[in-house]
This record gives sequence, C-alpha cells and structure tokens, in this order.
Amino acid sequence: MKQEILSAIHNSGFSFRRLSDLCPELNALKNIPQDPAYHGEGDVYAHTEMVCEKLLELDAWSALPKEEQALLFLAAAFHDIGKISCTRQEDGKWISPKHTMIGEKVFRRTVYRKADQFDLTFDQREAVAKLIRYHGLPVWFWARTKPESDLFKAAESIPLRLLYLLSKADIQGRITYGSEQLQDHVEFFADYAKELGIWESPYTFANPYTRYQYYHKEDLWHMAELYDDTEFDVIMMSGLPLAGKDSWIEQNNMKIPVISLDEIRRKNGIPPAKNTGKVVQIALAQAKTLLRQKKPFIWNATNIIQETRQRLISLFAGYGARVHIVYLEAPYQELLDRNQKRARYIPEPVLENMIHKLELPAPWEGFTVKNTLPFHDRL
Repeated sequence: MKQEILSAIHNSGFSFRRLSDLCPELNALKNIPQDPAYHGEGDVYAHTEMVCEKLLELDAWSALPKEEQALLFLAAAFHDIGKISCTRQEDGKWISPKHTMIGEKVFRRTVYRKADQFDLTFDQREAVAKLIRYHGLPVWFWARTKPESDLFKAAESIPLRLLYLLSKADIQGRITYGSEQLQDHVEFFADYAKELGIWESPYTFANPYTRYQYYHKEDLWHMAELYDDTEFDVIMMSGLPLAGKDSWIEQNNMKIPVISLDEIRRKNGIPPAKNTGKVVQIALAQAKTLLRQKKPFIWNATNIIQETRQRLISLFAGYGARVHIVYLEAPYQELLDRNQKRARYIPEPVLENMIHKLELPAPWEGFTVKNTLPFHDRL
C-alpha cells in the first residue's frame, strides 16, 4: 500500500509545520481571520497548529493504529481548509459559512489532482475528506430536530470514534470562553453514538429497504422493519466524463436498456455542455416509459451533484425501483489524456469546473452505492 504522505507525517514526528512545507495549500491558512470571541489564538493557521498539537495529547492517541494516526493528523491539518474561500465579515464579525462542506471538496480535488504527491488510496482520501466534512457534527448535532439521523449518515462514511477525537482536539485547540460547554457537547456525542451502536461502524438496519427508506423519509424510526415492495432495479452511473462508465457497462455485460445522455447528444448533434435541458427531457421520457413497464435499465450520465441524483432517485423509486449507484473514477492525468484523444473534446475549463463541483455519492443515497477504485488502487 502506497502511503508517501502518511509516512512523511510519521517521519516528521507529526509536525504541522513540516507538513505545511510538503503541502503549501496549508500556508494559505495564514492571515485568514477568525472571530476572536471563539478563536482568541489568532488566524486559522494558528488554530490548526494548536489542533494538531492537542490531537497528540489526547489519551486515546497512542493506542490508535499507525495508519489511523496519520489519517487523523492529516484531517486535523486540513480540517479548516474551506475557510480560505468562504471567510467573510458580516455585521462586524468574521464568519465562515459551510466551510466544512467546502473543505471536503477542496481536500478531495487537491488530492485527486496531486495524486503522486499525496499517494493516498481512494479509501484513505475519502476517510480524510469525510472527517473534514463532519468535524463540526459532535458540537451541533444535539440541536437538530432528529439528531440521530445526522449521526447515522456520518457513521456510514467514517468511524465516529475518530470523528470524536478530531472534534475534541478542535475544541481544545483554541482560546475561547465557554470551551467547557463545547467539550460537554462532544462527550454527549460520544455517549449517544455508543448508545445507538454506531461508535465503530454503521448502524445495522432490519433490511436494505428499511435502511433506504430511513434516509429518504422523515420520522421513520431507525429500529423499524419495513416490507420491501420494490419490483425492479435501476442502475445509476456516476462519475466525471471519461471516467469509464461506458466501459464498465460493457465489461459487466449488462443486457438491459441503457439511457445515455452522451448517446442522446450524439444522435441529436448536441455538443457537450449545450442544451442540457433538452437532453435530459429526452432521457426522462425514455426512463418513464421503462419505469411504467417496471423494466430494469441503466441511467448513464455524470450525476456528480447530490441534489441531481436525489431528484432522479426519488422519481425512479416512486415507480417501485431499487436504485443502485455505481461511481467510477479515473486518475486525473489519465482523464486529461483521454480527453485529448477524444473525438468530442470537452473544453478543459468545463472539465475542471466539473471536478470543482464533484460530490461523491454518499453510502446512504441509494439502495446500494458502489465506488469503483481508481486504476492506481488496483495495481
């Protein structure tokens, strides 16, 4: 297993400053302001360095496996990377709305584009990305109307015991009044996660159908057991252009209809990124015909935005379909090389914009979600 950046973290003695030398993105945290009422220590860089130091002081740190230590430290170093682009002043206070969601995307595309530098596997990259995404959850989850739902979603992606350690270090790595109350919230998070049985792994629902419905219906009890009345399967492809979706369908010998947005463009002479509404309208008409007939099919499109996927999944499921998401990914440089050789070339700014927007399918989104490993993970 290749672990260049992880080995460097260990070899540096878990030094945030030495990691900053290897990852210049972290130096951009300097001079990013924070509300002094919550961050008396100074800018985001100062806070992040404190978080990394506090992480090493936690009682549970020394017992962690070597790989988990490095991944958790990497998550701590990048946990506020989203603040670089979203920090602004409002009513005289510095705020950073949605910095966790932005940070997840920033980290993912940074590692994706610099795969040789980071040398993380797909699973390692996603573990860190999700720790960044959810690092604030232990502090605010209790205020939600249905707090356990957010915990269940997070547990589908990462061990909550690691999220607890990151959040605990995040609270301790700052100078603020009221930190004791915030630490109480984090401890409450740990107790509740253990009580729900999701401290180490995702919740085990009564059956796959109940699991799907829990994440897509309000007010469903997690311990319910629903009768599965689905009647057929729909496969939703997901991934950047040229990631290999057509090849996957061919290699898996899928003998069911394929609704391909690229094929609709080709047949109708519609260039990439043009008249998308017309293309989707044609595709949906084809899908509804098959849905009414209860016939399985493959929906072959990029589907890189969660909101788009959820609208389609809701439509398909409404006809009694079990929707399975298959996400594919090709290495960044290979993607660019394929595009250069492609007859219907995608302008590079368009492709880069899609990488910028990419939201990987979460495990809870479909009946099942399969992430196919990048090529370098299969060596």
